[in-house]
Amino acid sequence: MTALAACAPRAEYALLNPPAQEVAADARRLEVLAVTTRARQSPDANIFTTARSRVAGHALFGIAAARDRMPGQIAPPALAVERQAILTSRAALLDRLAARPGQSEVGLFVHGYNMNFPESLLRTAQLAADDVLPGAPVLFAWPSEARVQGYLHDRDSVAASRDALAELLTDLARDRRLGRVDVLAHSMGAWLTVEALRQLRLSGRADVLDRLSVTLAAPDIDADVFAAQMAVIGPMRQPMKILVAPDDRALILSSRISGERLRLGMLDVSDPRVGQITSAYNIAVIDISGMQATDGLRHDRYAGLGAAAAPRSQVNDLRRAGAYVITAVGGLVIAPFDVLEGALSPD
Repeated sequence: MTALAACAPRAEYALLNPPAQEVAADARRLEVLAVTTRARQSPDANIFTTARSRVAGHALFGIAAARDRMPGQIAPPALAVERQAILTSRAALLDRLAARPGQSEVGLFVHGYNMNFPESLLRTAQLAADDVLPGAPVLFAWPSEARVQGYLHDRDSVAASRDALAELLTDLARDRRLGRVDVLAHSMGAWLTVEALRQLRLSGRADVLDRLSVTLAAPDIDADVFAAQMAVIGPMRQPMKILVAPDDRALILSSRISGERLRLGMLDVSDPRVGQITSAYNIAVIDISGMQATDGLRHDRYAGLGAAAAPRSQVNDLRRAGAYVITAVGGLVIAPFDVLEGALSPD
């Protein structure tokens, strides 16, 4: 697993500096806002370390996405940081979001294990550029150590970031200048997200939960733990979507580390027990193992949803609980069986 992960080059902090080369004039310009529990290296720089901060930091990045880039691609020159700024407060971030003309919806990305800040930033930009993440892109970056061997460190960093994510979700949902908040959480970031949802429910914040649309991509969560979490959270107004792949090598490793406990992102949609979960908690489980893997661990397939418009739009707009599959041919979402009442087709 270490060898497979090492095959991919890491994004470096130098990428956050404005590029020396001229960016193509026809590139798509994106503004990505970041909220992070990583500590700043210095108060006057957007360089975030692996140390944990009790106070969330805020930043703005202007990113150019090349028109001829392949869907899912994040390596330069496909994406380039053109500008950046420090935001001094949460209010400044909310004002920036509210000032975007004709775009009130927010797309929040919560990254996964083994990811440094530049990688999480460029992944957020890629998801927005490929329309996988709808709305104005916002990154929630927690202090991953960005090492394969840092799994336990990352678990602790996730636990330390739960309050900060719950506070961010509350602020986004309560700002009436903004529309629906779409949350896309990957891998260990999915565990962080579900914990934040649980905390919001226990705090009586149904008003916040009702404005969220949540997608968990390859969630690294013990299946029994998820069942206990959902027993508290209960069904959400918008169906929670879970993107799964039984052949995900990163989750297979996580399962072994955890004593062969099933990870949520490895669910088999043909298992009738999946139907019980989806109907009880308003969940749509979507098998994406038919999609082409973009990494050796088969853990980042979700990033390629923008390669075809049909699955991307159907996943984003799915309004019914059930079990689905994205096929390799045509990339359409289909239901292998109905978990509710007869033949089920995607909306």
